[in-house]
Amino acid sequence: MLNRDPEYLAKLRDYYAEHRVLPSYSAVATLLGLRSTSAVAAFVKRMKEAGFLDSAPGGRLQPGDRFFERPVSDIQRQGIPHAVNDAPVEGLNVDAYLVDQPSRTVLLTVKGDSMIEAGLMPGDTVVVKRGAPAKPGDVVVAIVDNEFTVKYLAHDRRGFFLKPGNKAYAPIRPKDDLEIYGLVVGMFRKYQQPGNIRAAG
Repeated sequence: MLNRDPEYLAKLRDYYAEHRVLPSYSAVATLLGLRSTSAVAAFVKRMKEAGFLDSAPGGRLQPGDRFFERPVSDIQRQGIPHAVNDAPVEGLNVDAYLVDQPSRTVLLTVKGDSMIEAGLMPGDTVVVKRGAPAKPGDVVVAIVDNEFTVKYLAHDRRGFFLKPGNKAYAPIRPKDDLEIYGLVVGMFRKYQQPGNIRAAG
């Protein structure tokens, strides 16, 4: 018998992305095309046991710890990922992957092109862990002249300084102390807005 749970879970995720709340049990039946309350209850039970769904106070459904995982699929030579139903795939929760201490984590937007050789483009968002230890070679957020800047942390005989990831820019050497705001632990960018994708060919 075909396991449709991945398909049903995908529909719930799309619903949540649009409404920022999960549907009621009766609305789940309509959304998934399930004809009985027992089928809905069985599906919800499986999702709760797997960690995808949970119960909020009052009994309403809410996302579980794994709800925001995204499948990590192998891209085949034809460029088509494995279908979810073909084989189990590893799931990745982006927030859990990049954020181990939410209270110390901030997001900052990259401005300028001084780190393009490090793969950081203007408009990218970097995930920064405030107060984390940094060593030479790490990408850090520093405060220079009361402004945030993203650079490599570097060190030589003269001490610590900031090194751009673009040969067009000169290193930044502090006049006094060099204040490191945080360590860059990840980044992401959005290439296109929904609806702006055009077919090739």
